[in-house]
Amino acid sequence: MRSVLFDVDGVLVHGYTGQVERRRRWDEHLLADLGIDPSAFRHLFIKQVFEKEVLTGRKALISALEEILPQLGFHGSPFIVASYWLNRDSHLNLQLLDVIRHLRRTGRARLYVATNQEHMRAFHLWNRHGFENLFDDMLHAARLGELKPGRAFFEGAARILGPQDEPPLFFDDSEAVVVAANEVGWEGVLFNKLEDCTAHPWISAMLYRES
Repeated sequence: MRSVLFDVDGVLVHGYTGQVERRRRWDEHLLADLGIDPSAFRHLFIKQVFEKEVLTGRKALISALEEILPQLGFHGSPFIVASYWLNRDSHLNLQLLDVIRHLRRTGRARLYVATNQEHMRAFHLWNRHGFENLFDDMLHAARLGELKPGRAFFEGAARILGPQDEPPLFFDDSEAVVVAANEVGWEGVLFNKLEDCTAHPWISAMLYRES
């Protein structure tokens, strides 16, 4: 039984990263829909508050939005913006999820999500988008109190995973994260396209056995 872990944005979900034709921006129509300038939102909220405090679990997403949104000219409920964000930042990589579904059927892998997420989006992905039906657990930054590629992230994840017979296999679209994973004894694999997963020798052997 081997632990296999997957990042979210750029891997399980098409986001800002990954192949150009598959990139998705949740804030593309933010100005037209909610009157919030996306550049100002990224600068004032994402860079200054979200990445530093919300992702690591030090501050709740709604509380952080409630503090910053008035500065961006939005005076409605922070739940409106949170809902808008979550529902538009979930373009699932359906091909990869199908591969994961096959892996689960082999009974030879324990499957995990390992990601820089805050609690609300982590739960949204788990509950609303069916991750609970595919994965054994979600190891996310707010839960562990540390961002990838920080060593403390991997140490916290390792405590949850428990003793391993083989190095955990981890697919991530960040080269820095892959390097960090390899440094702690995992097998990190850089993910840019589906074949980076399906052509991996261990994954390929499992899929062939399942078919």
